Amino acid sequence: MYQLMLKGGIKMQQGLVEIGWTFFFVIVNFVIFYLLMKKYMFKRVTDHMDNRTKDIADSFELAASKKKDAEVLIAEYQSKIEDIRDERNAMIKDATTRAELRAKEITNVAKEEAKKIMAKAQADIEREKIKTTNIIKDQMSVLAIGIASKVIEKELDQAAHQKMIHKIINEVGETSWQN
Repeated sequence: MYQLMLKGGIKMQQGLVEIGWTFFFVIVNFVIFYLLMKKYMFKRVTDHMDNRTKDIADSFELAASKKKDAEVLIAEYQSKIEDIRDERNAMIKDATTRAELRAKEITNVAKEEAKKIMAKAQADIEREKIKTTNIIKDQMSVLAIGIASKVIEKELDQAAHQKMIHKIINEVGETSWQN
Protein backbone atom coordinates (compact mmCIF):
# COMPACT_ATOMS: atom_id res chain seq x y z
CA MET A 1 0.00 0.00 0.00
CA TYR A 2 1.13 3.38 -0.88
CA GLN A 3 0.67 6.37 1.15
CA LEU A 4 0.61 9.67 -0.55
CA MET A 5 0.73 12.94 1.05
CA LEU A 6 -1.77 15.36 -0.38
CA LYS A 7 -2.47 18.86 0.76
CA GLY A 8 -3.41 18.32 4.21
CA GLY A 9 -4.19 14.68 4.32
CA ILE A 10 -3.22 11.12 3.68
CA LYS A 11 -4.87 9.23 0.83
CA MET A 12 -4.66 5.50 0.41
CA GLN A 13 -4.16 4.00 -3.06
CA GLN A 14 -4.72 0.38 -3.92
CA GLY A 15 -2.46 -1.04 -6.75
CA LEU A 16 -0.90 0.83 -9.61
CA VAL A 17 -4.00 1.92 -11.49
CA GLU A 18 -6.60 4.05 -9.92
CA ILE A 19 -9.98 3.83 -11.57
CA GLY A 20 -11.32 7.28 -11.90
CA TRP A 21 -11.85 10.06 -14.37
CA THR A 22 -8.30 9.83 -15.66
CA PHE A 23 -8.72 6.22 -16.57
CA PHE A 24 -12.01 6.99 -18.30
CA PHE A 25 -10.42 9.86 -20.33
CA VAL A 26 -7.48 7.65 -21.32
CA ILE A 27 -9.89 5.03 -22.66
CA VAL A 28 -11.98 7.64 -24.50
CA ASN A 29 -8.82 9.20 -25.98
CA PHE A 30 -7.60 5.79 -27.07
CA VAL A 31 -10.92 4.97 -28.79
CA ILE A 32 -10.95 8.35 -30.56
CA PHE A 33 -7.32 7.86 -31.58
CA TYR A 34 -8.15 4.37 -32.84
CA LEU A 35 -11.14 5.59 -34.88
CA LEU A 36 -9.14 8.45 -36.39
CA MET A 37 -6.31 6.10 -37.24
CA LYS A 38 -8.73 3.60 -38.70
CA LYS A 39 -10.40 6.24 -40.84
CA TYR A 40 -7.26 8.00 -42.07
CA MET A 41 -4.24 5.77 -41.57
CA PHE A 42 -5.17 2.09 -41.48
CA LYS A 43 -6.52 2.11 -45.03
CA ARG A 44 -3.41 3.84 -46.31
CA VAL A 45 -1.10 1.57 -44.35
CA THR A 46 -3.08 -1.50 -45.40
CA ASP A 47 -3.09 -0.33 -49.03
CA HIS A 48 0.62 0.37 -48.82
CA MET A 49 1.25 -3.07 -47.30
CA ASP A 50 -0.95 -4.71 -49.96
CA ASN A 51 0.87 -2.81 -52.71
CA ARG A 52 4.21 -3.75 -51.21
CA THR A 53 3.12 -7.40 -50.96
CA LYS A 54 1.93 -7.26 -54.57
CA ASP A 55 5.22 -5.65 -55.66
CA ILE A 56 7.19 -8.33 -53.86
CA ALA A 57 5.04 -11.08 -55.41
CA ASP A 58 5.48 -9.46 -58.84
CA SER A 59 9.23 -9.27 -58.24
CA PHE A 60 9.28 -12.97 -57.38
CA GLU A 61 7.23 -13.78 -60.49
CA LEU A 62 9.51 -11.60 -62.60
CA ALA A 63 12.57 -13.24 -61.07
CA ALA A 64 11.11 -16.69 -61.75
CA SER A 65 10.31 -15.64 -65.33
CA LYS A 66 13.82 -14.23 -65.79
CA LYS A 67 15.27 -17.41 -64.32
CA LYS A 68 13.28 -19.52 -66.79
CA ASP A 69 14.37 -17.25 -69.64
CA ALA A 70 17.97 -17.51 -68.47
CA GLU A 71 17.71 -21.30 -68.28
CA VAL A 72 16.29 -21.36 -71.82
CA LEU A 73 19.10 -19.08 -73.02
CA ILE A 74 21.68 -21.23 -71.25
CA ALA A 75 20.25 -24.33 -72.91
CA GLU A 76 20.27 -22.58 -76.31
CA TYR A 77 23.84 -21.36 -75.83
CA GLN A 78 24.98 -24.79 -74.69
CA SER A 79 23.30 -26.28 -77.76
CA LYS A 80 24.99 -23.69 -79.97
CA ILE A 81 28.33 -24.34 -78.30
CA GLU A 82 27.88 -28.07 -78.85
CA ASP A 83 26.96 -27.44 -82.49
CA ILE A 84 30.04 -25.24 -82.89
CA ARG A 85 32.20 -27.94 -81.30
CA ASP A 86 30.73 -30.55 -83.63
CA GLU A 87 31.28 -28.25 -86.61
CA ARG A 88 34.84 -27.54 -85.48
CA ASN A 89 35.54 -31.26 -85.08
CA ALA A 90 34.04 -31.93 -88.52
CA MET A 91 36.17 -29.17 -90.03
CA ILE A 92 39.29 -30.54 -88.36
CA LYS A 93 38.46 -34.05 -89.54
CA ASP A 94 37.77 -32.77 -93.06
CA ALA A 95 41.00 -30.77 -93.11
CA THR A 96 42.94 -33.78 -91.81
CA THR A 97 41.39 -36.02 -94.45
CA ARG A 98 42.15 -33.48 -97.18
CA ALA A 99 45.71 -33.10 -95.90
CA GLU A 100 46.20 -36.87 -95.88
CA LEU A 101 44.80 -37.14 -99.41
CA ARG A 102 47.03 -34.28 -100.55
CA ALA A 103 50.03 -35.96 -98.91
CA LYS A 104 49.19 -39.20 -100.72
CA GLU A 105 48.81 -37.31 -103.99
CA ILE A 106 52.15 -35.60 -103.48
CA THR A 107 53.76 -38.93 -102.58
CA ASN A 108 52.23 -40.59 -105.65
CA VAL A 109 53.35 -37.72 -107.89
CA ALA A 110 56.84 -37.94 -106.40
CA LYS A 111 56.89 -41.71 -106.98
CA GLU A 112 55.72 -41.22 -110.56
CA GLU A 113 58.39 -38.56 -111.09
CA ALA A 114 60.97 -40.91 -109.60
CA LYS A 115 59.79 -43.70 -111.91
CA LYS A 116 60.00 -41.36 -114.90
CA ILE A 117 63.47 -40.24 -113.86
CA MET A 118 64.52 -43.87 -113.36
CA ALA A 119 63.02 -44.87 -116.72
CA LYS A 120 64.76 -41.95 -118.42
CA ALA A 121 68.01 -42.79 -116.67
CA GLN A 122 67.61 -46.44 -117.68
CA ALA A 123 66.91 -45.38 -121.28
CA ASP A 124 69.94 -43.06 -121.17
CA ILE A 125 72.04 -45.91 -119.83
CA GLU A 126 70.79 -48.20 -122.59
CA ARG A 127 71.53 -45.56 -125.23
CA GLU A 128 74.98 -44.99 -123.80
CA LYS A 129 75.52 -48.74 -123.68
CA ILE A 130 74.48 -49.10 -127.33
CA LYS A 131 76.53 -46.06 -128.28
CA THR A 132 79.54 -47.41 -126.41
CA THR A 133 79.02 -50.84 -127.95
CA ASN A 134 78.89 -49.26 -131.39
CA ILE A 135 82.03 -47.25 -130.67
CA ILE A 136 83.78 -50.37 -129.45
CA LYS A 137 82.56 -52.30 -132.49
CA ASP A 138 83.87 -49.51 -134.70
CA GLN A 139 87.19 -49.62 -132.89
CA MET A 140 87.15 -53.39 -133.18
CA SER A 141 86.50 -53.03 -136.88
CA VAL A 142 89.47 -50.70 -137.16
CA LEU A 143 91.49 -53.14 -135.09
CA ALA A 144 90.24 -56.03 -137.21
CA ILE A 145 91.13 -54.14 -140.36
CA GLY A 146 94.57 -53.54 -138.91
CA ILE A 147 94.87 -57.20 -138.10
CA ALA A 148 93.49 -58.06 -141.49
CA SER A 149 96.02 -55.89 -143.19
CA LYS A 150 98.74 -57.72 -141.31
CA VAL A 151 97.19 -61.00 -142.30
CA ILE A 152 96.89 -59.82 -145.87
CA GLU A 153 100.53 -59.15 -145.82
CA LYS A 154 100.89 -62.82 -145.20
CA GLU A 155 98.92 -63.37 -148.36
CA LEU A 156 95.52 -64.63 -147.44
CA ASP A 157 92.81 -64.64 -149.96
CA GLN A 158 89.98 -62.07 -149.76
CA ALA A 159 87.20 -64.50 -148.70
CA ALA A 160 89.20 -65.99 -145.86
CA HIS A 161 90.15 -62.48 -144.79
CA GLN A 162 86.47 -61.31 -144.55
CA LYS A 163 85.46 -64.47 -142.74
CA MET A 164 88.19 -64.01 -140.18
CA ILE A 165 87.30 -60.31 -139.57
CA HIS A 166 83.63 -61.09 -138.91
CA LYS A 167 84.51 -63.97 -136.68
CA ILE A 168 86.83 -61.82 -134.55
CA ILE A 169 84.32 -58.95 -134.30
CA ASN A 170 81.50 -61.26 -133.27
CA GLU A 171 83.57 -63.14 -130.72
CA VAL A 172 84.99 -60.00 -129.12
CA GLY A 173 81.63 -58.16 -129.18
CA GLU A 174 79.63 -61.03 -127.66
CA THR A 175 82.03 -61.92 -124.89
CA SER A 176 82.78 -58.39 -123.70
CA TRP A 177 79.16 -57.15 -123.58
CA GLN A 178 77.41 -60.22 -122.30
CA ASN A 179 79.05 -59.90 -118.90
